[in-house]
Amino acid sequence: MKENTRTLYVFLLIAVIGFAMVRMKNPGLSQSGPPTNITENEIMDHIRFLSHVDRAGRYPGTRESKDAISYIIRNLRSYGVKPGGENGSFVQPFNITDGIELGEHNSMVINDDTLKIRNDYIPLWFSGNETVSASAVFAGYGFSIDEENLKWDDYKELDVNKKWVIVMRHGPERGNQHSAFTPHLGLHKKMLVARDRGALGIIFVSQLEDEDLYPLKYIQGYKNAGIPAIHLSNSQADLLFKSFGWSRQLIQETMNNSMETITFELPSEIITASVNLIPIQVRAANVVGLIQSGNREYRDEYVVIGAHFDHIGMGGPGTGSRKPDTLGIHHGADDNASGTAGILEVAQKLFSKKSRLKRSILILGFDAEEKGLLGAKYFVEHPTVDLEKIVTMVNMDMVGRMKDSTATVGGVGTSPLFEPMLDSLSINRNFTLNMTQPGYGPSDHAAFYTKDIPVLFFFSGFHSEYHTPEDTWKLINLKGEKDILDLVYDVIFHLSRLPERPVFTEAGPKQGQMRRNTKFKVTFGIVPSYGSTKEGLEVDGISKPDGPAAKAGIQKGDVIKSIDGKPIKDIYEFMDRLGELKPGMTIPVLIDRNGTEMDVSVSF
Repeated sequence: MKENTRTLYVFLLIAVIGFAMVRMKNPGLSQSGPPTNITENEIMDHIRFLSHVDRAGRYPGTRESKDAISYIIRNLRSYGVKPGGENGSFVQPFNITDGIELGEHNSMVINDDTLKIRNDYIPLWFSGNETVSASAVFAGYGFSIDEENLKWDDYKELDVNKKWVIVMRHGPERGNQHSAFTPHLGLHKKMLVARDRGALGIIFVSQLEDEDLYPLKYIQGYKNAGIPAIHLSNSQADLLFKSFGWSRQLIQETMNNSMETITFELPSEIITASVNLIPIQVRAANVVGLIQSGNREYRDEYVVIGAHFDHIGMGGPGTGSRKPDTLGIHHGADDNASGTAGILEVAQKLFSKKSRLKRSILILGFDAEEKGLLGAKYFVEHPTVDLEKIVTMVNMDMVGRMKDSTATVGGVGTSPLFEPMLDSLSINRNFTLNMTQPGYGPSDHAAFYTKDIPVLFFFSGFHSEYHTPEDTWKLINLKGEKDILDLVYDVIFHLSRLPERPVFTEAGPKQGQMRRNTKFKVTFGIVPSYGSTKEGLEVDGISKPDGPAAKAGIQKGDVIKSIDGKPIKDIYEFMDRLGELKPGMTIPVLIDRNGTEMDVSVSF
């Protein structure tokens, strides 16, 4: 009898120990008792892992990025959070173009002389993949300008149809930032002018001040231009011009001094070139977790909490590094291991209070934010839940470097509910909360704001280590981050239990500033779709209900294919065409609506 009792006690002891170990491993399994707390130690554990040298800056598509994704999933699963992606997965994969490379079929021959790629010539990033064999025409700076205060037409009485056009880079007032020529200097803009006049291809030659060959590089957003675009080396350009009595120096000095164009035909020169540029695709992925509420009335509505986990890898030119000449691990402890640690800690505490949640919680870890919010844009175009059921998106980006006991929350103007809610919830905190109204901003919440979803953006401020190798875990203000996360938790918990969902209100523009600080004379009154893969310019929304596009009947989802008879391939071509328009003009615009093309008349 005593032996049986001892056996029973041993069995019970093993069971108790086993249950305790399961609870330690899965702290979210218990729905009773106090909530799991957000702790400074756990925040730091997450940040140190994500910003460790072994993560090598978490560049999208790399093995180190996949390590970060696995870490996020492992922690979410340990809390009890369920997969929120398709087919029961935590991962939402997507492809991004990360660069371009030379294919096997690139060649250039001038008469019988075969040129060497990267030494004698190089294709440009927007070049079309075509083969062209034709004679050439030199067309000065490649301008076609007819403005009130500036007139310069290099194509006047010049037939370039079915020929190569050779133009000089820059303009006659090089170095003058306020020059009236500035909007017309871009290589892509000059290509459009040549293409519109029937040129089969364009060849650029440098001014005397330029380095030899323009580097082959990828610039996001440009699509295949349809015609080859090539930069010719200085030595080859001088050799080409010599037999016609010209040199780059003589051409440049003559045009700049006279402020008049120089054009001439090169009928004896047959130029044959093939361009073969191949986009480099990498596989990125968002992480999607779900805390499903048991409340029948509200469980199909969602509060989203998100943060991006990617960073800029080893840095270098074109990565966004503020020290582009310094190759080294950009740890990204604040940007944005701090925000990623935030969604993990808040998710853990929310799950421990799952029984009290009314709305469900969607946890999103975004990839490729540093490349233009690509992960967030992909999610809103391929949502795993109905976007109309998302009541608010709460974003955390750089929440680890609070200074002067002050933090900022943006997007407060995107719902009339937010300001009084934050006023109430921020009372008796250890820090001051500054509120800003605009919904658009340089982080993932912007993609949700463009879809008319209320957003809140928590941020502790910029610092001198931003986008440098010095953004390390040693500089994290742990107490400050914990204070922010405690508030974020309270905000999300409050939003999940509100009887009425927040009403969306527009707070500022739904797009960032156009590149190159171009001053347009007119506007369409639309929101471009920056993440669209369609040829043309897809309209993501109407920014001015009484604007030219709205009055012409253009709608969200339409794809603008041409303006004033000139084709549009991407957003950059749209902006270049827009720069040519003036108030008082009425032009035809070709749009594609659900596969059907139609012409509309747009007046400015």
